[in-house]
Amino acid sequence: MELPEVCVCYLIRSTPRGDEVLLGEKRRGLGQGRMVAPGGKLESGETPARAIVREVHEEVGMIIAPESLRPHGYIDYRFPSRREWSQRSWVFSTREFEGEPIATAELDARWVPVDEVPFDRMWDDARHWLPGVLAGDEVAVDFDFAPDNASAIRVKR
Repeated sequence: MELPEVCVCYLIRSTPRGDEVLLGEKRRGLGQGRMVAPGGKLESGETPARAIVREVHEEVGMIIAPESLRPHGYIDYRFPSRREWSQRSWVFSTREFEGEPIATAELDARWVPVDEVPFDRMWDDARHWLPGVLAGDEVAVDFDFAPDNASAIRVKR
């Protein structure tokens, strides 16, 4: 089954207290109420890099250049109980951006210290791969979700 494609980008900044990552509470749609990074669906003909540049601007008002993106790989999510939620997520990070985050109808973003990422408020799978991505690692993993559509079961690639 070919999965719909989405993208996500972790904006990271250095401060005197240490690195911070931009996360926000999802205000609507899939994942509403969870803490997530900016991202969304690829439009027809869009590359993952172009899509994330657009999504970051739409969701938090910040500008990133495609050449500043660090691709980390992708994650396949399968929801056997809600097949329409299944997707392939392209994962990026960047330390180069312009502007300050603004709250939008999609995301209420704020800077969070990397060592205080609220995994208990995120999708269940994030604790398995996000620390590595924030440290610069690549990711290539599959996750199946249990019938509750919340508990992730890791399937290695």
